[in-house]
Amino acid sequence: MADTKWPAMSIADANRLLTAPGMPFEMETVTIRGIPTRVYKNAPPHLRAIFELGKGWGKRDFIVYEGERLDFDSHYRAVCALARVYADRFGIRKGDRVAIAMRNFPEWSIAFWAAAAIGAITVPINAWGSGAELEYCITDSGSKVVVVDGERLDRLRPHMSDLKVAGIIAARASREPLGDALALEDLIGKPEDYAKLSDAALPDPGLEPDDDATIFYTSGTTGKPKGALGTHRNMMTNLMSAAYAPARACLRRGETPPAPDPDAPQRSMLLSVPLFHATGCHSILVPMYAGGGKLVFMHKWNPERALELIEQEHIQSFGGVPAMVWQVLESPNFALHDTSSVEAIGYGGAPSAPDLVTRIKQQFPKVQPGNGYGLTETSSITTQNSAEDYENRPESAGPAVPVCDLKVVDEKGNEVPAGQVGELWIKGPNIVKGYWNKPEATATAITDGWLHSGDLVRMDEEGFVFILDRAKDMLIRGGENIYCVEVEGALYAHPAVMDAAVVAIPHKVLGEEVGAVVQIAPGKEVSEEELKAHVRRLLAAFKVPVKIELRHEPLPRNANGKILKTELREDMKKYATN
Repeated sequence: MADTKWPAMSIADANRLLTAPGMPFEMETVTIRGIPTRVYKNAPPHLRAIFELGKGWGKRDFIVYEGERLDFDSHYRAVCALARVYADRFGIRKGDRVAIAMRNFPEWSIAFWAAAAIGAITVPINAWGSGAELEYCITDSGSKVVVVDGERLDRLRPHMSDLKVAGIIAARASREPLGDALALEDLIGKPEDYAKLSDAALPDPGLEPDDDATIFYTSGTTGKPKGALGTHRNMMTNLMSAAYAPARACLRRGETPPAPDPDAPQRSMLLSVPLFHATGCHSILVPMYAGGGKLVFMHKWNPERALELIEQEHIQSFGGVPAMVWQVLESPNFALHDTSSVEAIGYGGAPSAPDLVTRIKQQFPKVQPGNGYGLTETSSITTQNSAEDYENRPESAGPAVPVCDLKVVDEKGNEVPAGQVGELWIKGPNIVKGYWNKPEATATAITDGWLHSGDLVRMDEEGFVFILDRAKDMLIRGGENIYCVEVEGALYAHPAVMDAAVVAIPHKVLGEEVGAVVQIAPGKEVSEEELKAHVRRLLAAFKVPVKIELRHEPLPRNANGKILKTELREDMKKYATN
């Protein structure tokens, strides 16, 4: 029986109980790269151990894509076959790099797990990149093999002479011209024949938790991207952290977390973010595989198609960045679809309006929404806010998972008191080793195990984190700091605003003024002056945008769902005061 007084337990007490000796989230201290670090004692050791679990899920659907269905058994056999191709044909060994450059196809998962199973380092590359950008990541990582789809193969053709790889494997590519590439189906067979492949165990690569596992290239706004070098422990930490928030929520409401039920119905999730991003790979692909869940892939994000799939596949959870959730909620066809199967909606990667929680509860009454905070360099999850905690603090990204330490520091690296604004530093077993072949960048970003996030935040006495802005995105108007997220939050509070981005407009005297670009919700109308008056009622006058550009089309975003503020800043320079 739930306690009627919420919360029944503090965050600190819930953490102590869930991580106590003998509990599933028990912690211990180990030394990682010379630094004593709290870790989950019961975390699986590495991705190979997770891969072997897949064999036990048998004929359950694992991946559904545009009418295609791939069960766990066939997926397992295809992975084993490709792993043998990597090793026997191309000489891939533990520590060698295998790059993947493709959209969310079922073959992405096969290529990933095949590399992980033999101890290779997977290099997921942003499939939105140009041929030159793809070539840079393949070359910079020293990848020995690259697995591509037809579109990425076409983009790479002009750069083939610059690729120093042992092999290019192409999935879903036209036979003519394959050129230097080998067709995946010639190497492991067609999907309908995967069930006939061998499921004999692969050779053991002798993996350890702190061995290298992935290189994810960060989407820097300037200069070349940096490859964040992640370990198996990083990913296994995230796997445990992904399961932590629901258990903590149970304790907070006075309930006992339920024991795992092997006979429970299969979980199902709509994958709407790229697998080449840490969220898609670390927090969706790996946990869903480990738990025997069904992943429904989309060829391309579309809210109307998302609603169709939710109904057809009885989807239990979906999400992405907040804008994707808003698009589903605002769909004119929402009421035409059965969405009663949905139990969870999670999002992150961008600021979310506090009003989003209210809207979700209105249209999905049984859903417990949640958001969180993380970076490529933190292997996805750092903080989580869910259930009643999120409903009570919708503007917060939540408290840290128990293996993470957080501190808020000033410009000199000195910790500031609770409630004050500073840069968030993060320490824990989820922090990547550093940047691939970039020791100077690593030294700048990580100090004694503490990652400098670059995000300006405040943290309350209970440890709830409130993201205010990227340090580099903060506006300074006549010496006054203005946090873009605060102004965006005020704009989001207006019912006609579906998406919003606040950027600087250059000003000759003040340095910068506040500008905003807003996407109007379908079927709604609002004027620029109405929105200015709305913000003025909520915030100080100097924070009110001097110019609000109204749009009906979606704001520009990168593959990870983050608004391209660099592009918007350029657009808004036309309003500059000289």
